[in-house]
Parts: sequence; structure tokens; C-alpha cells
Amino acid sequence: MWEILDTGVRSAAENMQIDAELLEGAWEKSRPVLHLYDWEGDCATYGYFVDPGKYLNLDGVKKRNLNLARRPTGGGIVFHVWDMAFSVVVPSSRPEFSLNTLDNYAFVNRAVLGAVKEFIREHSDLSLTTDDFASLDFQCQHFCMAKPTKYDLILEGKKIAGAAQRKTKGGFLHQGTISLVMPPEDYLRDILRDDSQVLEAMKLYTFPILGTQASAHEILEAKSFLKTLLATHLNQLSLEYTSL
Repeated sequence: MWEILDTGVRSAAENMQIDAELLEGAWEKSRPVLHLYDWEGDCATYGYFVDPGKYLNLDGVKKRNLNLARRPTGGGIVFHVWDMAFSVVVPSSRPEFSLNTLDNYAFVNRAVLGAVKEFIREHSDLSLTTDDFASLDFQCQHFCMAKPTKYDLILEGKKIAGAAQRKTKGGFLHQGTISLVMPPEDYLRDILRDDSQVLEAMKLYTFPILGTQASAHEILEAKSFLKTLLATHLNQLSLEYTSL
């Protein structure tokens, strides 16, 4: 039922441009789209209205060769260093589309919940949070994994998956991230500003499902399995909506 589009390894800017074009052409689609992709080197994306220079140490960004790109959606800064990123485009003609943005978040994140629950198996207390968590400081509000918000996927009070959306007359674009491994502290210290508590917040609120360390092979296998699971659960949810 879903169109699965895997565009492979590309730069951050190219990945974001493909998503923007998918949203622009959503009104022509008869099926929802799951866009799967990977990153060329270390990347980070930031919400459409965020100025990354206000929240990142740009000298550290240059030192670490971190590739930055603006997303067509809102939300905060996301480090795509050992995460699994994906995007969903649902045309407005589809029954899964809602004029209520939170309903759209809930729809996609229900599929993410199902996929992650099947992936990690031993945990049964995964849930979608019903409230925004408190920020440790103002800057934490501008980092996706430093503050769980409504309908984020959490375990033990920590965030596994987050997302940002943009809705148009033609449909909505949902850009999601699933935390696999926490980036090393020294890496984050180079990139984050010294006057923020973002690192502390990420350590407090992030639940990487592969733990603190994993090999490149383990990360690759996890991404591949999660992509399959996510496609399966999105299809299952769509069947529920279309049968109503």
C-alpha cells in the first residue's frame, strides 16, 4: 500500500531537498510515501526557523566536519550521527491525513512505537508521551533529543524517537529520527556551546536503543531491520484507516 522510496547515501542538503520536493508533489500522490535514506559523513539538520549559529559552536562544527542542512519542517537541531532517520509524506486525499497536526504525529509515531517495540522485544513499557517535558535551559528547547515533547516515543522517561512536521494543502511531511547510539561526549562538547546544558539534557533524556557503543556493522543491521519494521507497521496502520 505504501510507496517505499530508498534514495541511499546523500548529503544532508540533498536529503532535505528530496523531502521538500516530495511534500510539494504530495497532492499528485495516491499513496503515502516512506522515504528512507542515509547520510554522507556526519550530518545535522535544523528546523526551518532555527539559526544554528545561535546554538552550536561553529568552530567545533568545522573541526568535526559536521555537515549542516536546514529541514523543510520545524523543530530543533538533530544530530544524524548514529541515528536512523526517515521521512513520511501523506497526501491530503488519504484517510490517514488529518487537519489536526497532533493527530498526524500520533499516526506516524504509533507505527514507530510498533517497530521499535518489535526491535527491542524485552521492553513492554514503551509509550508515546502525552506531555512536553521541562527544558533544563532555553537552548535545550532547540535540540530534538534534549527534551521529549508530546507523542515522542519514550522508555523509562527517556526519548527514543522524535520528529518534526510540516503540513500543506497537499499533505504533510513527517521527518523522524530514532536514536541508535549516543554520540561520544567529546564529539558533542566540541559542537555544543559551553554556556548551555544541552549535553546534560541529552544524557538525561535520550535512550539510544543500541546503548552507548555499537560497531558499524551492528548499526547498519539495526537500520536495515528498523526500516523493514517501520514499513510493515505503517502498512498495518493504513489498513486500519482504510477499512473504517
